Amino acid sequence: MPSIDLDEKTIERLDSLRVDDESYDEIVAELINIYEAEELTLFHAGEEY
Repeated sequence: MPSIDLDEKTIERLDSLRVDDESYDEIVAELINIYEAEELTLFHAGEEY
């Protein structure tokens, strides 16, 4: 698995999103899922039926 370096501000933002001691992996996975869902919604919003 690749490793990434985060600056202090990013770590603080991730910490503010943590619920019940979630891991950073769980938070990032959730953020990616939200991003993909929004992208899919925006993609389909432009389609005409």
